[in-house]
Amino acid sequence: MKEPKQLSVSAIQNGTVIDHIPAKNLFKVIHILGLDKFDHQITFGTNLESKKLGKKAIIKIADKYFENADINRIALVAPDAKLNIINDYEVVEKKVVEVPDYITGIAKCMNPKCITNFEQVKTRFRVVSKKNVTLKCLYCEKITDQENMFII
Repeated sequence: MKEPKQLSVSAIQNGTVIDHIPAKNLFKVIHILGLDKFDHQITFGTNLESKKLGKKAIIKIADKYFENADINRIALVAPDAKLNIINDYEVVEKKVVEVPDYITGIAKCMNPKCITNFEQVKTRFRVVSKKNVTLKCLYCEKITDQENMFII
């Protein structure tokens, strides 16, 4: 009998692994972190089995470490994400994302009459709920929930 083939994703020597991303939000995380413009090795997988999420995604970024502000931005679309910091193939630190109290310039206000949608004004929100991420626009006071959130 033939041995089943096994495909594996190679470990990274140094960098960051972002795990527990909802599968449907993988490309939003890539966009938020600007990984589409990054020139080091990036490996990602999606629709992987997860007891917690059902289907999850994972991203491995070689030779890249993120500031806490960047990490917390991904909490908008991946509030359960976990980061593993890798040095010399070993996990040296684990981080959990945290939804910040204020969000600036990441999400679009869903109110079509909001000044941020027709003037060169950066969006600013106060986070109303961190569990099911809900934002309140600091300009027009419209509430934007996770279902209607558009990442810019």
